[in-house]
Amino acid sequence: MVYCCEIIKFAIKTTRDMDADTRLKTEEKIIAMLKTVYDPEIPVNIYDLGLIYKIDLQDDGEVVLDMTLTAPNCPAADFIMEDVRQKVDSVEGVTSSVVNLVFEPEWDKDMMSEEAKLELGFL
Repeated sequence: MVYCCEIIKFAIKTTRDMDADTRLKTEEKIIAMLKTVYDPEIPVNIYDLGLIYKIDLQDDGEVVLDMTLTAPNCPAADFIMEDVRQKVDSVEGVTSSVVNLVFEPEWDKDMMSEEAKLELGFL
């Protein structure tokens, strides 16, 4: 006979947190995928533009991502956010993703990587 508390204990034992190596590899894959997303008006990926403010990979594989846009009235906002969601969801180890659009802090060109600044002629 199995009591309900034994079933719960078994379920808890089989639920494992993501180990550090898996977490690091998954985060690297997420960043690599984000580097394939572009604002159609700018020839630099959104990661190097500095539009990604936070990537929170949770133990269950859910990713919560905060991002911004170069301008609040960006006509490609929906396209970019959906592209981000689909590409992050495609990463092995990711179970789901939530993409939050934030405007604090306000984006400026100082948030770009050195590579992005060079590509756009700011260096």
